[in-house]
Amino acid sequence: MLVLSIIFGLIVLGAIGLGNSLRIVKQYERGVVFRLGRVSSDAKSPGMTAIVPFVDRLEKVNLQIITMPIPAQEGITRDNVTVRVDAVIYFKVVDPRKAIVDVEDYQLAVGQVAQTSLRSIIGQSELDDLLTNRERLNQGLAIMIDNPAVDWGVHIDRVEIKDVALPESMKRSMSRQAEAERERRSRVIIADGELQASNKLAEAAEAMSDTPSALQLRLLQTIVEVAAERNSTLVLPFPVELLRFLEGNTPKGTGGGGVTATSTSAEDAADGHSSQQSADIDEMMRALAASVKLTEEQAETDPVEADEPRHAPSEEERETGDRT
Repeated sequence: MLVLSIIFGLIVLGAIGLGNSLRIVKQYERGVVFRLGRVSSDAKSPGMTAIVPFVDRLEKVNLQIITMPIPAQEGITRDNVTVRVDAVIYFKVVDPRKAIVDVEDYQLAVGQVAQTSLRSIIGQSELDDLLTNRERLNQGLAIMIDNPAVDWGVHIDRVEIKDVALPESMKRSMSRQAEAERERRSRVIIADGELQASNKLAEAAEAMSDTPSALQLRLLQTIVEVAAERNSTLVLPFPVELLRFLEGNTPKGTGGGGVTATSTSAEDAADGHSSQQSADIDEMMRALAASVKLTEEQAETDPVEADEPRHAPSEEERETGDRT
């Protein structure tokens, strides 16, 4: 009976020892074995691993990428603006032995380094860089955190700045600046449009000055457009060529005696350009005739009520008129 009890006890102890000697390491883990307090050279691969009970101790290390948010850090930028910046960091263990032996808690260590590095990057950057150049800041922040983390067997995969909180006064200032910039662009566009329009008008005026017929056609077109609006009154401009012709042929006084004579220069101008001026005057008169005709047709379509006839004078009015 005593022998059976001893055998049963040995079986139980063997089962307990066998259970303590077998460990399972998952695919995303690695095992670090401490034998009598000393770490073994190689990490255990995924699968079932046997250790010596009461002699060996197995520490498992997760090799998956760890996502750690960095609390918002308040700092002053290089251009003296107070901001609050938060970020997120992605890292993983690449050397399980260093992550267990060289640092007590590698996750806590990485988090503290990330916070100090974030405050440092805020002080080295300007506000515009934090708002518009985040990619470069993310890369610089990852390098700053990765330098000490390499000694802990940790690799920083990436760092992302999440949000940049500005004071309310700074937000209002930036809003006013954006409105002023939009107003400036709007005025520049309007000024460019006016400049182009003035250039086109100058080109058109130059072309019309070189071709008098174009100016006359434009005058006739304007008259037709005004007449089409069913106006009873039409104002026609007096031909400039006719004024010049009359001015050149008007006799000037000789002074004192009241005798008038035509100046020599006017005679030369009239003789040299008489044919051209006659042609211009004929053309302008035809234009005036056409305009007057259009006006008469318009007046016929919109007749004006005739004035009421006057009443015949009474006898009293005739007598008063006779006495007068």
